[in-house]
Amino acid sequence: MKRIVFLSAIIGICILTLCSLTSGVFFVTQSFAQSPTVPTVFLPLVETSPLAPSESTRVQPSDFRYLGAFRLPDDADRPRTFEYGGNAITFNPNGDSTGAADGFPGSLFITGHDRLPYGELPDGDQVAEISIPAPINSRDLNQLNQASFIQNFRNVASGYFSGLDEIPRVGMAYLNVPATGPKIHLAWGQHLQEESDASHAWFEPNLNAPNVRGTWFIGNQSAYSVNGYLFDIPIDWANQHVGGRYLATGRFKDGGWSGMGPALFAYRPWVDDQGLPAPSGTHLQEVPLLLYEKSSNTDNIEHTLTGYQHPDEWEGGVWITTRTGKSAVVFAGTKSTGEKYWYGYVNPLGAQLPCVDQAFVGEFPVCRLANGAQCPPSDLNECAGHTSNRGWWSTRMDAQFILYDPTDLARVATGQMQTWEPQPYASLDLDNHLYLNPSNIETEMIGTGAQRRYRIGDVAFDRTNGLLYVLELFADGAKPVVHVWRIE
Repeated sequence: MKRIVFLSAIIGICILTLCSLTSGVFFVTQSFAQSPTVPTVFLPLVETSPLAPSESTRVQPSDFRYLGAFRLPDDADRPRTFEYGGNAITFNPNGDSTGAADGFPGSLFITGHDRLPYGELPDGDQVAEISIPAPINSRDLNQLNQASFIQNFRNVASGYFSGLDEIPRVGMAYLNVPATGPKIHLAWGQHLQEESDASHAWFEPNLNAPNVRGTWFIGNQSAYSVNGYLFDIPIDWANQHVGGRYLATGRFKDGGWSGMGPALFAYRPWVDDQGLPAPSGTHLQEVPLLLYEKSSNTDNIEHTLTGYQHPDEWEGGVWITTRTGKSAVVFAGTKSTGEKYWYGYVNPLGAQLPCVDQAFVGEFPVCRLANGAQCPPSDLNECAGHTSNRGWWSTRMDAQFILYDPTDLARVATGQMQTWEPQPYASLDLDNHLYLNPSNIETEMIGTGAQRRYRIGDVAFDRTNGLLYVLELFADGAKPVVHVWRIE
């Protein structure tokens, strides 16, 4: 089953008891606490001059040209299948060198069926490498081209991240730099976890010999803020602003546990110019680029992403650059845009009617209006006949890209802005391109119609050719499909 299947009663109980999150907002000039038994890697930062406004260099929504989609290949029974998969994706510019010269070079590494807890599927989230066929712009899935396997599924994380099986969160980023050569960097967590769980590693692109190195922590940040999405930072930008940290990692966890908006940190897991990996257990020195206020610190909706709501989902991110000098940091996900949102269930009487979990009324604000104000007492009722899947729901969800200006993130890195101050300068709605679960898979858990959750998975970017690859979950039965945009 997909990771969302296991939203059990324990989640509600743990909402208040497991929020031992790192408090406060960190700046790069701060001293990072070190464990007496675990090393911390420190890298130099680079002083930069004040940054000029960059409106003319921003990627705009009009620069996104939709090309179409393609299907993922089939293989076998779980875990060697893309069904209930798509947790992570990354682009390999050196993959599929003998493939068709169709304008879509390289390959994609994608994770398959998620791990499942309680021993049911401990070897899930295996990784496969696939070709990239030309996308087709068609509403008929049967008309789409289908990718083929270059490397079949392998359990590259075997023996690592043990016990992180219940609703896993996984990120991958292919990075080839002179110090290390090509590596696939890995982030791993789960829906509820201990802060003592290390979150990052790397492995070789040869899936038959992954040679995993790690695992590492991202500074002393909360695990809930670091182990979701993972992508590369342009080298020139990283050298100028974050001391040569070429990787960006972060996570958004519903309910604001990770911060009330997407979190993002720059890091580097090798310790010298020879690419020697940091010792296992190292707390890598990070540079915060985004970190909004956490709901564990306050019941107020403050220092948040503009328009933030607790059911938001940001599942992927990429750092876009174009040949014309434009750039943007893009997060992809399913945005809660409803008039009301609540912790509880779907109301069978209609999407506009909340259905809260009565057990938590009075423990924390279980229902809010779109402006962040708490719902009136008349909304604080647990409805009859509701579905069994408890979580954060909204009267409306929309698949979106949100675009940040890298100049704002540079200001955060250099201490000119606080981590919660950057805001998206634009957004782009994606729903008109999506298939929106045509097979009606797992509708009780993911919702239907305007309340449909989990529309978008991870994303990957081909920087050389300006191609953006986006996973739509539950589009081809229980499998994702890959949508493709060209960034002009």
